[in-house]
Amino acid sequence: MLGGSLFIASARFILSITGVSLFYLLISRQRFDTKKTVLSYICFCIVLSLALCAWYIADWKSFVKMGVLTAYILFSIFSILMSNDTIFLCIYKLALVFYLLAVFLISGIEVSIIFFNRNVWADIIIRIILVAVMTYFINKYLKEPIKEFSIYVEEELDWFSATIMIISLVFGIGYILNPISTEHTPFRIYQIIMNFFLTGVLQLLIYRLYLHIGKEQEYQKENQLMQMNHRLLERQLELLEESVASGRRICHDIRHHNTVIAEFVHRKQYEELLKYLEEYGQITDMGMQKRICANTAVNNILSAYTRKAEKENIKVTIEAELERDFPVPNIDLVTILSNAYENAIYGCMEVLKYKNQECFINIFIKKKNNKLVICCSNTCLIETEIMHGQPKPEFTGGIGVSSIVKTAEKYGGEYDFKNDNGIFIFRLIMNMPHKIQT
Repeated sequence: MLGGSLFIASARFILSITGVSLFYLLISRQRFDTKKTVLSYICFCIVLSLALCAWYIADWKSFVKMGVLTAYILFSIFSILMSNDTIFLCIYKLALVFYLLAVFLISGIEVSIIFFNRNVWADIIIRIILVAVMTYFINKYLKEPIKEFSIYVEEELDWFSATIMIISLVFGIGYILNPISTEHTPFRIYQIIMNFFLTGVLQLLIYRLYLHIGKEQEYQKENQLMQMNHRLLERQLELLEESVASGRRICHDIRHHNTVIAEFVHRKQYEELLKYLEEYGQITDMGMQKRICANTAVNNILSAYTRKAEKENIKVTIEAELERDFPVPNIDLVTILSNAYENAIYGCMEVLKYKNQECFINIFIKKKNNKLVICCSNTCLIETEIMHGQPKPEFTGGIGVSSIVKTAEKYGGEYDFKNDNGIFIFRLIMNMPHKIQT
C-alpha cells in the first residue's frame, strides 16, 4: 500500500469501485432498466466509499488487512442482486472483473513504486489510464462475445468450477496484495507477473472449456433438428403414400361405379339408380378424412400424427382454429406442432410400456387477437422431470423441445412445460407477425 491522505484514499476507493462497476455492467445482463441500474450503482459506490473512508480514519491497520476484501464482498453481493444472470454465471463474470481489478490496481501500485518513488498521483493516473483502456477494449472486443458465451456458461458451469475459480483468484490476488511484503525485489516482480499469468490462463482455460462444451451442445441440437426433419419427411411420405393409394382405389372404384350406373341407365331403372347414388354418397362421406382445421399444412400434419396415435390406442382430442392464410409461416407452425405431438405420443407410449393405463392427448390451437395460443396435454410417467424449465431429453425421446423453444423465441413467445401428477402440459403464447416472414 502506498498510504496517503484521506483525499487520496477516497480517490482510490472511488476509482476502483467505478472501474469494477463499469466492467461488470458491460458484460452482465441487468435485472432492471439502464437508468435505474446506473443510478443504483452510483448510489452504492457513494455509500460504500463513505463507509470505507470512515473505516480508514477509524482504524487504518484493520482497514489495510480487511478493507479491500470487505469492499469487494459487498460489491459481489450487490452485483448479484442487480444482475439477471444465474448465480454461476455471476460468479464467472465477477471472477473476470476482479482479475481485471487486480491488473489495474496492482499495476498502478508497482509502477509508482518502481518508477515514480511511490508517488500516489502516479498510481492514480496509471489506474485511470488502465481503466479507460480496459473499458474500451471490453466494450469493443469482449462485450458481445462474452454475452454470447454466457449462454454456454449458464447451462454448464457447476459449483466445483465456480469454487476453483474464486479460490484461485482470491489466493492469487491476496498473495500479491499482502501488506506484510514490502520489499520490492526482481523476484517479487517475477512472482506478481507469474500470479497474473497463471490466473489469466485459468480464466482462458475455463473460457475455452465451456466454449467447447457449448459448441458440442450446439452440434447436438443441430443433430436433433436433422432427426426432426427426418421424422417430418417420414410423416409427409406417409401422407403421400396414402394419397397415392387412395387415388388408385378411387380410380378402380370409379370404373365399377360407372359400369353399374351405365347398366341402370341401359335398363331405364332410374329410381334404383337414384337410390344407388344416394347410398354411394353416404359411403363416400363416411370414408372421407375428417378435416381438423382450414390450414392445409397444419391439417395434414395433425392428421398424420393423429392416425399414428390412434394406432397406438391413444385417445386424441383436437380443437384447432387456424385459417388457411395464417400470418405465421407453415414451416414454423409445423415445427412446433409436430414436435409437441411427437413428444406427446412418445410420453403416452412410455406409459403404455410400463402401465396398463388409458392414455390421451388433448391439443388446443386458437388465435386470440394478435396472439397464437397452443396447449398440448397428454398422459405421461409421474417420474417425468423438468430441468431448467424444460423436460429432460430422456422423457421426450430426445428430440423436439429445443426446436419448439427456438421457434417460439423467434416470435417473442412465452412457453412453459410442467408435469401435473402424470399429466404433461405444454403451453405456448406467441406473437403473430404483421406479414408473412420469409
